[in-house]
Parts: sequence; C-alpha cells; structure tokens
Amino acid sequence: MVDLDARADRLDAYLAATGHDAVWFARPNAFAWLTGGRNTPADEDGVGVAAAGYVHGDAPAFRAVAPAGEAERVAAEELPDEFAVETVPWHESLGEAVADESPGAGAADFAVPGTDRVDAGSLRQPLAAEDVDRYRSLAEETAAAVERVCRELESEDAEYEAASALRIALSSGEMAAPVVRVAGSERAEAYRSPPAGADELGDYAVVTVTAERRGLYASLTRTVAFDPPDRFEEQFRAAARVEATALAATHEAVASGGTAEDVFAAIREAYDELGFPDAWEAGEQGGAAGFARREWLAAPGATHDVRAPMGYAYNPVVGGARSEDTYLVTPDEFECLTATPNWPTFDAEAVGFDLTLERHAPYAP
Repeated sequence: MVDLDARADRLDAYLAATGHDAVWFARPNAFAWLTGGRNTPADEDGVGVAAAGYVHGDAPAFRAVAPAGEAERVAAEELPDEFAVETVPWHESLGEAVADESPGAGAADFAVPGTDRVDAGSLRQPLAAEDVDRYRSLAEETAAAVERVCRELESEDAEYEAASALRIALSSGEMAAPVVRVAGSERAEAYRSPPAGADELGDYAVVTVTAERRGLYASLTRTVAFDPPDRFEEQFRAAARVEATALAATHEAVASGGTAEDVFAAIREAYDELGFPDAWEAGEQGGAAGFARREWLAAPGATHDVRAPMGYAYNPVVGGARSEDTYLVTPDEFECLTATPNWPTFDAEAVGFDLTLERHAPYAP
C-alpha cells in the first residue's frame, strides 16, 4: 500500500514551492507512484487511461479522473479508498477533463490546458519506506525467475527461446517485462545490448532483464558461460569493478551533495584505470532506478541530484561482458536487491574507493 501521508507531505512542499494549487499525473509510472495502481493501457504519447491528482487545502485532497468504461474498474482495483473518482465521457480528452476538475493553478505530467508541466521524476526521489518494501519483493522475485531460466539454458538454445522462457517466468509473478534481451557470445561481442535473435547461445549467454510491477522497475544481468574465451574472465571482472566503482561514487555523491555527472566521472576513470578507456562510449552506463527503469543516467553534463534511499542500476560493459544488478543505496549501506543466492559470486574492488562488493560471476552449467 502507498503511504498517502508521505505522498501528501512531498506534494505539499512542491505546491508551496511552485505556487500551484493542484498537481496531476497520467503517465503510468507517476500514476503508480501516487496511487500504487495502474492506469494502462497508455496511448501513443505514453498517457494512461486515467489521471490521479492532489489538491492542496481542499477536500478531497486525492482525486482521479477516468472515462466512462474505465472509471468503475480503476476506482475498485487501482486506487486507495481516499481517492474521489470523477467519471467523464469516454469521448472527452483526458487533459480537458482534468482542466475542468482542477481548481486554481495546476501542474501536470501531460498536456492539460492551462497548466504547467511537472517533473514527476524529481518528486519520485528518494524512495519512501513502503516503496522500498515493495521494491525488495519485486527484485527478489525477478532475480529468482531469471535464475531458474538461466540454469536450464544450453549452448544450442536459440536466443529467442531463452527470451520467451524468461517472459513466461516473469509473468507468473504478475510482472511486466519491458526489457528482455538475450545475446549469445557472437552477438554479445558484436553489439552492446541486442534484442534476442535466432542465433544459438554459443560459448556464453548474456541475459538482461528489466521487470516492472505497480510502477517499480528492477533490472539485472546474468551470464551463463558454457565455453567462454580466455579473455572473457578479465573483461567480466573489469565490468564488475566499474559497477562497484559507480556504486561507491553514488554513495559519496549522496554524502557530498554530488550529481550524476560526478558518478559518471568515476565510471570513466575506472574504465581508464582498468585498461579499457573507450568502453564508456559504447552506450549508457545506468543510473538511478525506481519508478522508471532509469530515473536518470550517469552521463557527461548530467546535473541530477544523487539521493538516498534510492535504487541504482549500473550496467557497464567490457567486450561481451556485462555486470548489472539493482542496488538500494542508503546513507549507510548498499543492498543488492536482485541478488540470486544460489549463483556463484566473487569480490569486486571499486577503483579509487575503499569498497569491495560481492558480485555475480558467470555461471558454468
């Protein structure tokens, strides 16, 4: 359940700072953050079928707008009892309906006539206590499903067969799987993060998954090594050390008031120190996670504040090797949310920081 008192405190602060009277959310991740529910399916612009809002100093404070044909179900299945639901004609624009229902000056995360836009991502950070509890549950179930499938893989399996098995395993936990990527050794070395194709897995398989449930996202990568080349172990351990460095830099940035660019600088330096100076250029390195797969990315020029408690998922790649888990970072500790207890591990030392983390090694069937 969502702690609506905590949500109200955060939204009151936002409204006081901006001078708005109400704020509305119709994009699925922000809707889920406020309500704990789902407003999918979304349209081509990423706007869901219902909008949820908060009105300062006016009762009821929590409100929702939904079209006929959806409103009754949304009220019964997706919203806490504190929400008052207004049903509007199915043919009316959701944005116009919210404009009619919103008192005073408003803000929204989608197009609403007469309102300003709100950066919902900043409101979703850091995670609240009940968010963390739900996150742990999602991450644990995601990791368990990935482990079950990976342990059954064989070198001759096609990439798309493994991807299909992963989607089935995740669906049993009422999870959506916006990212399921399986790359055999040839394609993993040719492309950084390819979707599953028809190739056999070959010498090793790199399995990357992001699962979503009730707005929260958990990501992890596991490697199954059948007969990897000699260079692979060095590449894999380097990727794991870069990941440990990113997490150490994140913790330091939380303490010092640093930014996402500070984390990226540590990532780039780690690649350089480990002998792979150009590896960071191949693709994104990950960043904050929670009510989005990535709330922000560690990147050159990134100005996002680094907050805690918050989920973080970094995904460095060296050659065909990729290391990734979703961690909870607090001011005091690191917690690997997507840990797979029955998977082999090794210690990875951060570069330039006094931190050693237990990381998931390639699994050899």
